[in-house]
Amino acid sequence: MAEFRLYSTAQGRMDTTDLSLTQALEAVQDQGLAWLDIAEASGEVKTFLAETVAVDELVVEDIFGEAATASLRFEDHRFFAVRARNNQARLDTEFVHAIVKGDLLITVRHHPIPSFTTFGRRFLQSDEEDLALGVDYLLYELLDAIADDWTPILGRFSGTLDDLEYQVFDPTKKYDNLLESLHGLKGDLREANKSIESLNTITMRSLQPGERLIGTNVKRYFTDLHQLTTAMVKRVSNYSSGAASTRDSYLSNMSMQLSESNAKLTEVMTTLTMVGAIMLPLTLIAGIFGMNNDDLPQEMFGGFWGIMGFMGLFAVIMMAYFWRKGWLNPPRL
Repeated sequence: MAEFRLYSTAQGRMDTTDLSLTQALEAVQDQGLAWLDIAEASGEVKTFLAETVAVDELVVEDIFGEAATASLRFEDHRFFAVRARNNQARLDTEFVHAIVKGDLLITVRHHPIPSFTTFGRRFLQSDEEDLALGVDYLLYELLDAIADDWTPILGRFSGTLDDLEYQVFDPTKKYDNLLESLHGLKGDLREANKSIESLNTITMRSLQPGERLIGTNVKRYFTDLHQLTTAMVKRVSNYSSGAASTRDSYLSNMSMQLSESNAKLTEVMTTLTMVGAIMLPLTLIAGIFGMNNDDLPQEMFGGFWGIMGFMGLFAVIMMAYFWRKGWLNPPRL
């Protein structure tokens, strides 16, 4: 049996323990505005929507096929598909399908949606003036609850981005997993943007006169919601740009540190090479004249001090050569 919840303005949240979907639909007849929330889209639900509710076959295909943001108007019902945050451990979004027919709002989903708890509370707390606006007001409250669900999360993104920016430019401490954190933030922002852009698209299309997706009495509500989602789209875009800029700054900083390290290593290797280039010939000379052999013509070179002077002269010539080549100057960064 399908899992579902049922609300009506006359009875509030109704007990659905022993009800089937068809019986639930009959139970809300003449009960004012009603909301039927179906939590699992099974074969039973497909039959219920196609035969009992009599929605268009395109609606059934969208719900049980490849999901996409949609807002469609048919002869006696309207259909909306929008992304919302689901209740998984990691940040993810899931399509919510909403059918508006008469005084009934039907939602079909595959996973728990946190914003539905907020919407259920708003439904029960709505006053008569709001409910008098009709089922379109319930649709507005549903979309608004999905948008409001992102507000604290975007605030958390802002704080995370500020912390990461500080860590990137903090010279006093080395932070671990900075690049991974920046990539994770970028991924979360992309996922949030899927839902927020979906909401923005739905509200924009609903406000177009030729679409006739909502009544004129709720246009001011949808106008306010569209302004909210537009601001949220810009906010996510700014955060995403900030995260990309921070990531680039981090990579540039790491590249600069690597260049400095390579420059120091090059300087050390150059020094060692020059020392080796000078010492190796001197070692050769010392090795030759230090051999225990009486046939070496030491007196031709002035004896011990002559050989030492020759070695010193050779070292000076080598140093002068290195200086002329510019190898004694430190590398420029």
